[in-house]
Amino acid sequence: MITLKEALQLSSEEIKNLREELKTKIKKSNIGAYVEQLTNSDISISGEGIPIAIKDNINVKNWEITCSSNILKGYVSPYNATVIENLEKAGLSAFGRTNMDEFAMGSSTESSCYGKTLNPVDNSKVSGGSSGGSAAAVAGGIAIAALGTDTGGSIRQPAAYCGCVGMKPTYGRVSRYGITAYSSSLDQCGPITQNVEDAAILYDIISGHDVKDSTSANIEYTKVSENLNSDRKLTIAVIENFIEQASIEVKNGFNKAVEALKEAGHTIVYKNMVDTSKILSSYYIVATAEASANLSRFDGVRYGNRKGNGGLKDMYTQTKSQGFGPEVQKRIMLGSFVLSSGYYDAYYIKAQKVRHLIKDEYEEIFKEADLILSPVSPTTAPEFGSFKTSLEMYLSDIYTISINLAGLPAISLPVDKDNSGMPVGVQLIGKAYDEQTVFDGALSLEKTVNYTK
Repeated sequence: MITLKEALQLSSEEIKNLREELKTKIKKSNIGAYVEQLTNSDISISGEGIPIAIKDNINVKNWEITCSSNILKGYVSPYNATVIENLEKAGLSAFGRTNMDEFAMGSSTESSCYGKTLNPVDNSKVSGGSSGGSAAAVAGGIAIAALGTDTGGSIRQPAAYCGCVGMKPTYGRVSRYGITAYSSSLDQCGPITQNVEDAAILYDIISGHDVKDSTSANIEYTKVSENLNSDRKLTIAVIENFIEQASIEVKNGFNKAVEALKEAGHTIVYKNMVDTSKILSSYYIVATAEASANLSRFDGVRYGNRKGNGGLKDMYTQTKSQGFGPEVQKRIMLGSFVLSSGYYDAYYIKAQKVRHLIKDEYEEIFKEADLILSPVSPTTAPEFGSFKTSLEMYLSDIYTISINLAGLPAISLPVDKDNSGMPVGVQLIGKAYDEQTVFDGALSLEKTVNYTK
């Protein structure tokens, strides 16, 4: 597949031909990366620019946007999200709805109401989640690049599972206007691409202040892609107690990345952080509490497929019971519980205190380091059905969720393969609003490891 950098050099006629070729490739593919593949429908198209795949929770005008949930089937967006407007200004266009875990709640893209997305490297394995469709489309050669959303690793983890690059910007760096909220203080939109340079280009296009988003950061920015420098020598911290919980294959890939960074002339320092179990607890209390509030609007009155005819209570019950899947229902109930009278102080306030502690620990490490290197997931992509309980699924996010709690930027890239040929990804974490250093370090690592599919 042509890279985004190469596509930006094409003439309008060449872009038109590219779009037609891509349509044909998508129809022939069987991995279910796009909702249209799973519903046997024509690919959704907006504009005539360079085609970019769009996760099904990002509003595109006149598209059906469902967050891969039964409750929103038939909802047609009346407007564009700010990131879509930014794409169009740069000559790019939304092209296809990528499959996802329902309302972005999951780590495998198995909870979609449309069906599962297969990992393009090995179809018996999950593509990760919740942006599994976006990652699978890019890794499978049926998208030049894609947009995903990351609440607790939902861009980085599927990118690592599928063997492509996924980047989560600093919280507030990319507008959330027009993106269906899961957890408002954690969500961030970002690029999934074939390489680091493409990720920097797409990041520059979608980022910037937006008056329509009250959480958007109004500060000066400099274009990252124009200033990429893989020759910068950086100090990179390794969190030792994080590595202990990884599988042998992930440890081997991680150690390979450490040696590659040393070879490139970077300085490695070793640090420890708060126990991952505390990070996990804090994240799922905060995320589910915000989800229960955000998803309350899907009640059959203003949004959602209305069910039930036995009065208001019956309508609420039937609409939500039939509209939401088991994982979404579970998280809404958990969130409602931790926000309820008598439990708010015991759980939610305590989780926010731990969140502050996590942020402080990152800031302490960044006094000595420019970046932090960490695994993305404890294992490579598991087989379908491997997660026997929700807790097992939640544990696959132990390395990614702390970055969202602290609001920091991070990028995932493949560095190795396990014994069965599945990609092993690592992530580089940076200081808030220091995306330049994150991309510079990632480009240096990408060049040194020279990962091939």
